[in-house]
Amino acid sequence: MRHNRKVNHLGRTSSHRKAMLANMATSLIMHKRIKTTVAKAKALRVFVEPILTKSKEDTTHSRRIVFGYLQSKDAVTELFREISPKIMERPGGYTRILKIGNRVGDSADMCYIELVDYNENLLGTKTEAAGKAGRRRRRGSAKKKEEGAEIPKAKKTTEIEAPAEEEVNVAEETPVTEETPEETTAEAEAPAKEETPISEEASAEETTSETTTDNETQVDAEQETGEDITDEKTDSAEKDDTESEKKDDDTEKEKKE
Repeated sequence: MRHNRKVNHLGRTSSHRKAMLANMATSLIMHKRIKTTVAKAKALRVFVEPILTKSKEDTTHSRRIVFGYLQSKDAVTELFREISPKIMERPGGYTRILKIGNRVGDSADMCYIELVDYNENLLGTKTEAAGKAGRRRRRGSAKKKEEGAEIPKAKKTTEIEAPAEEEVNVAEETPVTEETPEETTAEAEAPAKEETPISEEASAEETTSETTTDNETQVDAEQETGEDITDEKTDSAEKDDTESEKKDDDTEKEKKE
């Protein structure tokens, strides 16, 4: 029974395991991403994240402690100079494990382990998603505020418009009561005066219509007479043609005799 045995020995002795994890940690710090098995990646995450936390405090003491684990001056300088400023605001969770399937030979679970702040693709997608989500929330809250503000405004406008209509009705009714008999007589005479030109216009229209009808009848008569004259001319021309033909026939007969 393996009660309370949380350390994965990875099939290696203690010294071999420590050396392997130190080498993997230096590779991760220098290249920011390495490919390994899932079991080794989980063991490396437990090993390297306390070292990354220690690098946030750039002192000689912390440098010596990190060097005791990594045993590489280049890795220590890269960690304190390049990586620590980027992870300064991150409270843990400096690494990410991305599973990529099984290995061909022994079918072991393989993965990539990388530093979170150096994967620009995932960082860009997360910032875009956060920006879109923020915009949606703001739009929804703004619409709710606008709707809540429009409702009382509409009530106020209706209340203000009601007395205005009453005042208009009062203003329209007041001149009716002040009318005098002289004004009424003047109004009665005004339409009578205005009606006279209408009758004159009607009579003028009738006269024009009569003249147009007379002109039309004259034109029709002239057209009929012109047609009669043309018919007479055609008849006379036909008679002349027939007479000339008869004369020609008579002359031909005389010549034959």
